[in-house]
Order: sequence, then structure tokens, then C-alpha cells
Amino acid sequence: MREGPEPAAALAEQAADLDQEAALAGEAAQAEPAVVILTGLSGGGKTAAAKLFEDLGYTVVDNLPGELLAGLAELVSDDRERFARVAVVLDVRAGDVPVALAAMRGALEGRGIVPRIVFLEARDDVIIRRYSETRHRHPLSDGQGIAASIARERRMLDPIRHESDVIVDTSDLSLRQLRERLFAQVATTARPNQLAIQIISFGFKFGVPLEADLVFDVRFMQNPFYIAELRPHSGLTQPVREYVLGQPITQRFLRFLHEFLDFTVPAYVGEGKTRLTIAIGCTGGYHRSIAITEALAVWLRARDLGPVAIFHRELDRA
Repeated sequence: MREGPEPAAALAEQAADLDQEAALAGEAAQAEPAVVILTGLSGGGKTAAAKLFEDLGYTVVDNLPGELLAGLAELVSDDRERFARVAVVLDVRAGDVPVALAAMRGALEGRGIVPRIVFLEARDDVIIRRYSETRHRHPLSDGQGIAASIARERRMLDPIRHESDVIVDTSDLSLRQLRERLFAQVATTARPNQLAIQIISFGFKFGVPLEADLVFDVRFMQNPFYIAELRPHSGLTQPVREYVLGQPITQRFLRFLHEFLDFTVPAYVGEGKTRLTIAIGCTGGYHRSIAITEALAVWLRARDLGPVAIFHRELDRA
């Protein structure tokens, strides 16, 4: 159990959160795409995400039949002042989702509007719990149980998942964390021949992020948790960072990782990949993985391999 902040520190932390939210809103107003398509698993967090976009001034369109999506694209294109920011929720209620998405995407791009596709998902146990709490019926329920419905929907939406610009696993995210993840990712656009890169630090004890393309285990490094004066502090602090990065084995690992990414990132771009999610994991996700994630982000930004976003998944865990 990590020690909580002192009252003054807590107030400062809240103020920092408010400043960050204002900055995110400002970034979104300047850099956001005209259209965001929210799709993904039922129970994956689309409703919560839609409300967050609505708070930012987006016009949110939900539960529109698939055959009307092309018409919506025409409306957005013809009245860009009125529909400067639109978030469309697209799920299995629209019918054949891959066909509906392709129709809308084609209609938008044909009018010079490139949408950002955000795919929201969660672990099966989390989705089952959410349905149990809300007492809602899964849209694909056929009497075989909710687990079978979830598996069927995953298969149906797998092609869309692979085409999405952003994938977010909402299993362990608070509403604030979801907001940060969404707006950091949606406002990040890679230039041609680049990747939009996201690095997630996490703890293996809490599960591997579903959206990860590459997973690196750094539990072989000496753990600051066992140093009494370092235990309460995260990998964002200088003493922990110096302890982790000062280990010879860490430097060897980083050299390997740099060489690996120098080789693979151009190869991914050559294959047409537009996003890459790298997950760095240690036991609890509080010390080693955070320090390595921060160090890797500095290197990636210096290499200009693409825009880099960071998310420390376990940082807020008590």
C-alpha cells in the first residue's frame, strides 16, 4: 500500500489535474480531427467515451442505423461550421459494422475528411461485471450466455480493431484516466511515414494491456520496492529513476530495445501500420516500468520516429 499525499500535496495534485484537463481541452480544440468514430465491444466504454467528447463540445451521434451513415457524412461535409466536431458511436446495433464503417469512412474521405477511429474494449470478466451491474442485455444475446455473446462480438469486430487508429483497454481505467488516454491519443497524428506511438507502463499483477502490440518484461532489473527510502516513490522521481537506470543490466536492455525499435519501426511503417503500442511491465507497475517508459519516450522523441504518448496505468493505484 503506497502512502497517500499530505493535504497540501493533495490540493496541489488536484490543481495540477485541473490544469491538465484545461490543457487537454485546449489541445483538442486545436488539433482534434473533425470526426471521431467510437466503436468497439459492447460494454467496452463507448457510452462513457461519448459523454467525454460531448463535454468537449462534440456533436455526438449514437445508435444510427448503418444505412444512414453515408448520409451523415454528407451532412457533416456540407455544413462544416455546424458540425465542426462530431463523434459517431458505431456498434453492432448498426448491423454489419465492418460494412457500415467502410461506407462512412469512404464517404468522409471522399469529401476530404479523415476520421479517427477509436476502438474501446475490456477484458471479458470486466464486461460481464458491467452487464451484471447495469442489468442490461447484451445486443448479441441469443440464449447461450453472455460469455458466448462477447466471444462472438470479438470475432465480428476483429477486422475493425486492426484498422482502428486508437485502441483503448478500459478494464482498469478511471473516468479521468479514460479522458486522458482518449484526448492524448486522438490529438496525436503521425506524419506520413511515421507511427503514432503509445507507451504504457503496467504491473503484471494487474494484467497485460489488451491493446499492446509489443510487451517488454523488465522484472529482471533490481526492484526499488525493496529499498525502504525508494518504496513510496514512483519511477517518475529522480532517486528511483537513477536507481533503475543506473543498473548496468538496464543500460544493456535499453541498447537492445533501441536497436530493436530502430529496425522494426521503419518495417512497420513500410507495411502500412499507423500506430504502435508498446507496453513495459514490472511487478506492480510503479517503479521500474515507469522509469523505463519515461527513458524510452525521451529516446523515441529524439529519434523523431513519430508522435509519442505515455500512459502510466498503475500510477493512481493505492
